[in-house]
Amino acid sequence: MGLADDFQQVLDSLPEDWTDIVCDLRISDEDLYVDAAVLMTQINAQPYSEADWHFRINVAHSFGHAAAAETVKGTLELLDEQGIAGALIVRDVHIGRTEVVPMWGRPESVRREFRARRSL
Repeated sequence: MGLADDFQQVLDSLPEDWTDIVCDLRISDEDLYVDAAVLMTQINAQPYSEADWHFRINVAHSFGHAAAAETVKGTLELLDEQGIAGALIVRDVHIGRTEVVPMWGRPESVRREFRARRSL
């Protein structure tokens, strides 16, 4: 099973109201590290220095300063296509957070619509 399939299993196991997750990725063959790093720039993966794991990946569900889950899965599919194997582990999961949006000066209809969409 490839990295993209592993990541899809992680996504399938998450509750519906997850907001972001932090994953670590370890490349099996360190000779392919540079090739993997080039692809990982698409999702702003942060490299570790002198650690057992090679990259930290921040993944956002619908908002936030992280890569979209669809983009992360696509990048991991590219790694699979290049024959770069590895291990993926979930380090942290955040659930139920809401986006902070300044509502000063907005009409009540906008506030109601925001609450309805975000179920606040």
